[in-house]
Order: sequence, then C-alpha cells, then structure tokens
Amino acid sequence: MPELAATILGWLVPALVVFGVTAIVVAVIAWAVRRARRSPRARAGAEQERAKAGATLVKLDDEVGELDLEVGLSGALYGGDAPASLRRARLTAQHVRDDAFEDYRAISDPAIAPHEVHRVAARIERRAGEALATVAAARREHGAWVTANVSAAGQIDAARRRLAELTASMGDPAALVAELSSRFAEEEWRDASRSAHAALSQVSAAERHLDAAAARAADPSLSALPDLAAAERALRQAEADARNLEETHRLVLQAAQAVPDEVASARTALRQASVTREHLDAPDAARLGAELHAFDDELNRIETDAARHPTRTVEAIARLRSRLDLALGDARTSQQRLRGARTALPGTLAAARGALAQAEASVSRSRAGADARSRLLSAQRELARARQAQDPVAALDAARRAMRDAEDAKALADFARQAGSASPPGR
Repeated sequence: MPELAATILGWLVPALVVFGVTAIVVAVIAWAVRRARRSPRARAGAEQERAKAGATLVKLDDEVGELDLEVGLSGALYGGDAPASLRRARLTAQHVRDDAFEDYRAISDPAIAPHEVHRVAARIERRAGEALATVAAARREHGAWVTANVSAAGQIDAARRRLAELTASMGDPAALVAELSSRFAEEEWRDASRSAHAALSQVSAAERHLDAAAARAADPSLSALPDLAAAERALRQAEADARNLEETHRLVLQAAQAVPDEVASARTALRQASVTREHLDAPDAARLGAELHAFDDELNRIETDAARHPTRTVEAIARLRSRLDLALGDARTSQQRLRGARTALPGTLAAARGALAQAEASVSRSRAGADARSRLLSAQRELARARQAQDPVAALDAARRAMRDAEDAKALADFARQAGSASPPGR
C-alpha cells in the first residue's frame, strides 16, 4: 500500500506542477493581452479609428442634407413627388445615419474598451460607406435624367419659385426682431437678430447666383450648373435661418407667458419640500434646509429681472427644480414625486426646446463634427420621448437629458466654429 501511494504521488506531483505552471502562464498571457488592449497606445489607435468613423459619418450626414434638398427640388421639376430612387436612397441613408450616430455616441464613452471601439468604428465605416454609395448612385441616376429632360432654364425657374415662396413666408424678419428687442434684454433676441440677418443675406446670395445662372444658360458655351448649385445651397441655408428666427421668436414669447406660472410652481415646490423636511432626521433635515435656503435665494434673484429675461428665467427654474429633486432624494413618497414631476415638466420641456433650437442653429452655421451632431440627434430623440411619455417622471427625466445633450451639442458646435475662424487663411 505505501508503495502504491508513493507511485501515485510520484505521478501526481509533477502533473500538478505542470498544470499549475501552465495555468499561471495562461493567466499572465491573458493579463498581458488585456493590458495591451487597454494600453495608452491601444486607446490612441482606437481614438483614431473613432475619429475616422466620425468623419465618414459627418460626410453621410451632409449627403443626407443634400439629398433632402434634391428630393424637394426634383419634386418641383417632376411636377409632383420626387422619383422613387431618390426617396428610397434618402430613407436608407437616414436610417443608416441615425443608427450610426447611436453607435458613435456609444463608443464615445471613455470606459469602452479599445477593441470594442475598433469593432464598432469599423461597422460604422462599412455601413456609412454603403449608404454613401447608394446615395451617389441615386444622385447620378437623377442627374442623368435631369440633364436629358430638364433644361437649365427650367431648373432656374423652379429655384426662383422656391425663392419667391421663401421670401413670402419669411415676411419681415426685422419686424420680428424689433418686437423682441422692444420688450426683452439683448441676450433674448440676439440669436433671432443673427438668424434674420443671415436669412436675408442668403436670400440675396441666392438671387445673385440665379441671375448669374440665367446669364450662363443663355450662352450654350457656358454651364449654369455651378451657379445653380450655389443658389440652392444659399436657399437651403436661408430656409434654415428663417426657421431659426421663427422658432426663437415663438420660444421667447411663450417663455414670457410662462414665467409667472413657473415662478409660482417653483415656490409651491419649495413649500412642499419644507413640509417634507419636517419629517426627516436632524442631520438630513439640516442638509435639506441648507439646500432649500439656497433655492429660495436663487429664486428671488432670478425673479428680479424675469420679465426682461424670460427664456433665461425658465431655464434657470428648470435647473433649480432638478437641483431640488436631487436634494430631496428618496425623502418623498411616490405620489409626491409624481406631483413634482407634473409641475416641473412644462418648464423643463420649454427649456429643452429652447436649448435644442440654439443647438440646431449653432450646428447649422458651423462645420460641426460627429460629436456635436450625435449629441444633437440624441437631444432630438430625448425631447421626442419626453413629449410622448405617459409617465410624468419618465418624461421629466427625458426632457432633462434632452436639455443636457442640446447644451453639449451647442458647446461643441460653437467651439468648432471658433476654431475654424481662428485658423490661418488657406488652412
């Protein structure tokens, strides 16, 4: 028996040593692989891939914008709807773009592993490239049809009709700005004034390009297409600026009407929070009391010039309500949370709409990158969720996310515009 045990041990010990060493080696290799995948070099490479995917995504987003314009134009040229090939290409490109921006936003999180960034970035590149090819094919097909069936004069006439419709719908931009400037502080109407000037400037540019295109169309040796394309781009920007003007004007007036109710609602929330504080333990009550005192001071400060700064006031109250919710934490009952969300939701939705309008204007005026555009799309989606949600608490959370995403998008777009204007000429 002792001999048998010695034999077994003689075989088992070396085997255990071999397996143990192998396990250690495997563990070390696995650790080294994981470390290499998350090393600064790997992260730098992943960031390059993400930036490359972002650039392709921006190109696709621009092409979707151009395709939207072309679909509208082709409807005028065809005397009805755009051709099916263009409509299909636009739907495909829009779907791919939206999904790709969602993926891009996901891999923008610094916590995502570099290998996952590589994988998703490659998928964005592949799908965006396929969508770009689909768009290019549809536009070539449509361009060939236009060349064969529509004269330059016909295209110029269609563009002039759109210009006339835009001018009529714009009315008097200066009157809208004057109405705001007579009642509110400059920061309330500054964006509206900028949009009004930009819209009028783009209308003038479109007229000049169409006149030049008409002159070239009369000469068979010249091509009117470059001036036509420039006129269409000016028209599209004029339409965007006119929309921004109208949206800003509407939001400021709505905010002015909402300010009294928002202030009253905030004071009601403050009183309710004071009642909740009375039922808390001493340390929690003291902490909440300090927050409520600061809330009251800030609300008093905001209210002093609310009439001149309505949108700023609505936005500030929305932030205060969010801060109050954080301070209350779990101290409220579900019924109290529901009631608070119902009263906070209108002002937060208004603040989110205002932030989104500013972000859209900033992105449209700048060569915004994929990060700004992805946040803008996220803000649009969150605002849509907030409007559709049946639960006030969920709607309020979505509206707050929309507000944050819109502010991030505007900041990134403004930075891109400032960086572009600071670049030396020729760069």
